[in-house]
Amino acid sequence: MPPRPDMPPSGAHAPPPPGCLRLRLLIAYDGCAFEGWQSQPSGNTVQDVLERAVATLAGHRCPVHGSGRTDAGVHAAGQVAHVDVPSARLHLNAWLGALNGHLPRTVRVLRAQRASGKFHARFSASGKVYTYRLWCHRVMDPMEIGRAWHVPTPLDPTILRSAAAMLCGTHDFAAFAANRGKPEESTVRTIHEIALKKTGPLWTLKFEGNGFLYRMVRLLTGSLVRVAQGKADQAWLEALLHKPGGARTSYCAPAEGLSLKRVLYRR
Repeated sequence: MPPRPDMPPSGAHAPPPPGCLRLRLLIAYDGCAFEGWQSQPSGNTVQDVLERAVATLAGHRCPVHGSGRTDAGVHAAGQVAHVDVPSARLHLNAWLGALNGHLPRTVRVLRAQRASGKFHARFSASGKVYTYRLWCHRVMDPMEIGRAWHVPTPLDPTILRSAAAMLCGTHDFAAFAANRGKPEESTVRTIHEIALKKTGPLWTLKFEGNGFLYRMVRLLTGSLVRVAQGKADQAWLEALLHKPGGARTSYCAPAEGLSLKRVLYRR
């Protein structure tokens, strides 16, 4: 059995303080407008605007904990977060509308529900599902700008599917990770599925796994595109996969094609 991608720090599953309830939030956002998920000094992140909205309603700052970071420009249709709020401040059913009333239109809370005191948006998660969209045509559809990566040269569908299948399973994905400033405890991850769908010029790649390293989906996508364009062969991809202490890929797909679709939790 592969090691867990990360382990919760001491106190990660601490219950809400007295007089508080834990809200579990399902969140969607347009990443083009933000500098990613995690709070920054600029204050222009999804976490920042959520915490400001909660503080306005709660009367004081309440930290919002997300299931994980997304980079600047990356979208989400199914981000999950939790926050402990004063139970007497608002009725549970009022939080959804109240939060959306204090958020920019580019961020929406789709669901707000009571969560167990043991629930943690990040450390209770068992996996994630991402999609990456590629517009493969010499002319970019202007309606897809900010939503898909424009790849003007064709991809070989047979090679793309074969290469994607090679990446599935449990592997050391160190060659497909960017440096975030501190080393990962483990770079072993399990990709359960890479599903590919083509609709006209649009390719959609769906990645489901037990966890993903920093920029891993974008580096996997960039490398798959390079192979499917005939600019590298599958042996190059296989060497990256099976020799994690060697070279790293530098072919990183742009942020705008990536979206966090769903966070998985064990029932």
